[in-house]
Amino acid sequence: MIDNENINYVTGTIYSYSFLCMRKVWLSYHNLSFETENELVQIGKFIDENTYSNQKHNFMIDGKVNIDFLKNNVVHEIKKSDKEKQMAINQIKYYLFILKQYGFDNIKGELNIPSKRYKEEVILEEGDDKNILEHLELINKIIKSNDIPETINIRACKKCAYYEFCYI
Repeated sequence: MIDNENINYVTGTIYSYSFLCMRKVWLSYHNLSFETENELVQIGKFIDENTYSNQKHNFMIDGKVNIDFLKNNVVHEIKKSDKEKQMAINQIKYYLFILKQYGFDNIKGELNIPSKRYKEEVILEEGDDKNILEHLELINKIIKSNDIPETINIRACKKCAYYEFCYI
């Protein structure tokens, strides 16, 4: 059973990381971040800050949700590529879930990949709330643990900001 009262609502970024690497989740949650020096992360931030410049960026909600921009009841998430598209979709669904907790019912999401002129609508579907809560329980187990999860050694690791920490 899901104990919604004891769920720690993590940031959207950490929620997104959890679909790729729990080690990255643990490290990021415990403020061991190497992302400020990572060139690929800096490129992503540049794209976020410099595309859709006519929109007000970075709506922070409850210190957890940092929406790239919101327009006409649509939560927009900007990504530099479609490599981890499903992670981005999960992140948007998490944002919609959080907003739903605040009473926003008629809201959608949109994944934007400017380099490909790509847009994809994202909505909360039946069962998403339950899946998100179950996933948050898993994340909470990881971040409360004293042990750093093992490396996963997948293709994405080579471009990860944590690569040197994990493998060198």
